[in-house]
Formats: sequence, C-alpha cells, structure tokens
Amino acid sequence: MKVLTMLLTSALLVPSVASAATLTYIAILSGPNESPANTSPGTGRGVITINTTTNMMEVAVQFSGLTSPTTASHIHCCTMTPFAGTAAVATQTPTFPGFPLGVTTGVYDQTFDLTLASTYNTSFVTASGASVSAAESTFLAGIAAGDTYLNIHTSAFPSGEIRGFLVPTPEPATVLLAGAALSAMLLRRRR
Repeated sequence: MKVLTMLLTSALLVPSVASAATLTYIAILSGPNESPANTSPGTGRGVITINTTTNMMEVAVQFSGLTSPTTASHIHCCTMTPFAGTAAVATQTPTFPGFPLGVTTGVYDQTFDLTLASTYNTSFVTASGASVSAAESTFLAGIAAGDTYLNIHTSAFPSGEIRGFLVPTPEPATVLLAGAALSAMLLRRRR
C-alpha cells in the first residue's frame, strides 16, 4: 500500500501532455471584484482556455443581472500586485469582437490567435516591447502570475461593472489522480 501511495503522489507531480498544451483559467465576475468595488447585482463567469501548442485562446463568458446595457468587455493586464489593482487593456479595444453590447444578460464565445497583432490593444503591444511575440509573452506571464482580469463595462459603470481575476484551474486528470491518492491514503490510515 505504501508503494501505491508513493506512485500516486509522484504521478501528481509529473504534468501530463494534455496539461502542458492546455491551460484553463476561470474568472468569477462581480461588482465587489471591481476596483473600486461597487454594489452591482450583476454576476458572470469567464473561462479562458489557452492552447500553448497552437497559441490559440478561447474566451467564453456568460453574465446576467447587470444594472445597465453593456458597452465593452476585454482582458486587462498586468496589475502591479497579483489579484489586486487595475491595469491597461491588453486585448482588443474598445471590446472583444462580437461581444454582446446593449444588453444586461448575455453569452460570448470566441477564439483568438495569440500570435496576431489584432488580438491585442496596440498600446499593450507597444508597452510590451513593440512586438506581438513580446506582447504574447507578457500577456501569458501576467495570466500565470494572477495579474490579469476580465471585466464588463456598462453605461452605468463606464470603468467596469463586473470583473474577475483569471485563476488557474486543474485539469480533470489531475483532479482524478489527486482523488485517487487521497483515497489510498485514507484507506491506509483506516487499516
């Protein structure tokens, strides 16, 4: 049993091929998460999936309960302190292409090529070293460091009604391995 526990625990430390190629981040959007915080009843969830092999990023957002119609949405990077503060817009301005504007509830799903200049705000590219590859590196480092957030702007809150910092989520295989290791340890302890 000790050998099984050690194997399962060591398996958790070795990243799988899938995790090396796909990174998933979740942003829980709310008014209290804004800076400064507000009392908006609006809520939302953003799921950002980045394929590091193809350099593609999927942005999937759902939101509801906003106090006024949407005017823009994008990702900001990079704050000075992880999970706090504000930053300039990193992605396209004034808003993601095709983002539902003029509504208080909506769904959005779009895929972006991180190697294209059109994915980024030109000011972000300039500030990152004036090349798209430098902007991509800065953007990915900001996401990994917790310095990046998604927000939705509305007419009542022009600087942002709801936002959420991007937080990494483990892939399902990692969660299953962790559960198996925990189960093995609990069985061992029980005996």
